[in-house]
Amino acid sequence: MPFSQVPDLPERELAPGVRTRLVWGERIMLSFLDMAPHSTVPEHAHAHEQMGVVLEGELELQIGEERRLLGPNDIFVIPSEVRHAAWTHERACRLLDVFSPPRDEYKTRS
Repeated sequence: MPFSQVPDLPERELAPGVRTRLVWGERIMLSFLDMAPHSTVPEHAHAHEQMGVVLEGELELQIGEERRLLGPNDIFVIPSEVRHAAWTHERACRLLDVFSPPRDEYKTRS
């Protein structure tokens, strides 16, 4: 699939109020993530490197011991195996996450 439109990608729920549309290649995965107000991505860690950019809204993100409130155009980098979590407050958030290598468990989750 060399070309596609984000709205045409299947939508998957990762957690209550957290939905994504995914596309991946052999070594990289893009996750177009929408978080409803007052939603949470619980603390976790994984072997994948992750980075992203907030496109709309606000996101509180904890990476290791550091916590920040992020808004549009803010970029973050999460090294592999570092614990992290995310929250929205009053505003929803849309962001683009990038994973390397692709997360196999996301490929099969409906």
